[in-house]
Amino acid sequence: MKFNPKEINELIKARRSTFPAQYDAGKKVDDEIVKQILENATWAPNHGQTEPWKFVVFTGEGLQKLATFQAELYKKEAGENFKEATYKNLSANPLKASHVIALCVKRDPNKKFPEVEEIAAVACAVQNMYLTVTAYGLGGYWTTGGVTYKQSAKEFFGLGEADKLLGFFYLAHIATPSPQGKRKPVDEKVEWIR
Repeated sequence: MKFNPKEINELIKARRSTFPAQYDAGKKVDDEIVKQILENATWAPNHGQTEPWKFVVFTGEGLQKLATFQAELYKKEAGENFKEATYKNLSANPLKASHVIALCVKRDPNKKFPEVEEIAAVACAVQNMYLTVTAYGLGGYWTTGGVTYKQSAKEFFGLGEADKLLGFFYLAHIATPSPQGKRKPVDEKVEWIR
């Protein structure tokens, strides 16, 4: 066997989401590691090899550009639902990460495959990112907060009308680890038909 199944099983079970309050703010992840994370993401399964993902990586001064953009768009569009705490979080959280990666779906121009399949492919790519981040001993999480589903945000990320922003993957060194994970027994979620 080429790969060690026990190590793969342990890697999958060790995957955790780590949040901005847990980051070692200011400590940067090497760009070469980020490139490897993104390359591994592109090996996700995708119907018809459309490779529907687009990743926009924010780091350095780019983190401030993202923070300012999303906070100001929220302020502009929130209306009476505006919350100062949300505004502050949108302004501050990207700055705690080493890199923030916008997770985008670029639709097949022929729309040959259903949109849900292209969204699923990007989700598989994100799982590859999570597993790679875990293997490197780093922290990350996929958030769909902020400007994720706002039509008015698309232009900032270079997205067309048919494209989607699926959220952001925050990446950082970990200062405070996440607790050990837990899952219900697999037998509660599986039905065998023989």
